[in-house]
Amino acid sequence: MVDNWYYVQNGNRQGPVGIEIITEMISKQELRDEDYVWKKGFENWKKIKEVSELQLISEIKSQPMPVPPVQMQEEKPFSFSSLDPSARVIHIRIGNDRGEAPNIYGPFSITQLKQLFKENRINGKSFIFTSGMKEWMILADLPDYEKMFQELPPEIKEADRRGAARKPFIARLFIQNNKKLFEGVCRDISIGGMQILVDDFQGQAGDKITINVHPENSDYHFAASGVVVRILEGNSGFSFRFQGLSDEAKKAIEKYIQDN
Repeated sequence: MVDNWYYVQNGNRQGPVGIEIITEMISKQELRDEDYVWKKGFENWKKIKEVSELQLISEIKSQPMPVPPVQMQEEKPFSFSSLDPSARVIHIRIGNDRGEAPNIYGPFSITQLKQLFKENRINGKSFIFTSGMKEWMILADLPDYEKMFQELPPEIKEADRRGAARKPFIARLFIQNNKKLFEGVCRDISIGGMQILVDDFQGQAGDKITINVHPENSDYHFAASGVVVRILEGNSGFSFRFQGLSDEAKKAIEKYIQDN
């Protein structure tokens, strides 16, 4: 059964509405921590900051976009040796390397990545992404490519690098009644919903979640609530349908689709 929520705005009681409306208003700062809400089961009206499921949503959605430091520090190049070989944290993007439309898969472990390479499902011109990277990287550009795959890296031409300009669409996820946060890569995005690739997703079809999508390009940033409609094979992610998508979020998604 869907909970009916009530809230107080400008001294007037409003509602009933679904939680997706409440979370959308929080994201727009139309409701703040000191505002009151109520639903069946509460003994009395509560401030948003006193409701754990809404407070965590508020913290996620109000988190500012990362600001580049004024003094840039030299970044260490990514190395496979920094990863747990069994951890599924690597996403791949293929298509550009074959003259086809790009598509994203994963997450995979280093062990799985080696097997995909052995089966010729990926190659030195394939793109990879994992947490800590700012953008997609060509596999052959990684310093330990030769050690990893036991061959010299192929020649990479400028045309091969063009796909790196399209930065990954990253989402932070909050599952209601679960305080753990997840981070995944978005794909197949439309106004209706999207698929999110994430390892060990502890959810199931029917779960309501809140997402905060924050790619490097802030033009596409948006927050949204919705429901999980399908768990992907191998528990590698899920399909997600938006509910009560704001006009701001719709514009961000439409711009992303148009630009890419």
